[in-house]
Amino acid sequence: MSEEPAATPAPVRAAKPVVSVALLALAAAGLWVSSRMTWVTVHSADGLTEPRTDDLDGATWFGALTPLALVLVAAIAAVFAVKGVLRQLLGVVIAVVAAVAAVPGFALAAGAGRTEERAGTLAELPVRAVVSGADVHLAPAILSIVAACCALIAGVLLTRRPGESSQLSGKYDNPVFRRADASAQVSKRRDETGTAAPLSDRVLWDALDAGTDPTDTPEGPDDDGTSPGRRP
Repeated sequence: MSEEPAATPAPVRAAKPVVSVALLALAAAGLWVSSRMTWVTVHSADGLTEPRTDDLDGATWFGALTPLALVLVAAIAAVFAVKGVLRQLLGVVIAVVAAVAAVPGFALAAGAGRTEERAGTLAELPVRAVVSGADVHLAPAILSIVAACCALIAGVLLTRRPGESSQLSGKYDNPVFRRADASAQVSKRRDETGTAAPLSDRVLWDALDAGTDPTDTPEGPDDDGTSPGRRP
């Protein structure tokens, strides 16, 4: 059987991080929408004029909310621009951004901090005004938390995508590697059992293509102890 010339291994295409990109898009959209929603409504009065009501949106309550959304949008482009270790480092950065974005939502939902005092400061009330109350709107805070969780999951997925799985899959889709693996399987079975143990049809054909005869058995002594081809 004539030997075929060794083929050049086909380049392996890295799997595209579609899930991570989709999660980043959802996270960026969630943070942006949350920044436009009212987080806190503050009520105040100065004793001279009518009571005053001010609505504080997410961008006012947490000034970095919109910039963080833009960072996640930029991260989407960066995911396609980098690979390997750089992509893993990008995943770490995204995870940190997600953690920062989740802090204000958690704090507001948990009632941590002086909400009324902070609301009065952000509303830029007159010096003589007194805050009579502050209404917390949980929906935008929860939305920001969900968006941050999406970004965190995307970051974790990116740190766990070194491309090894796609390379392994591509390796065994390549005929050169398949033939070498089939030849190794035939030799291993022959050494262990002394005969060509049953193998799958694909392995048998790949072994033949590699120049290995799956039906060939090693020469050994006959049942009577004499060598093959030699009789007393």
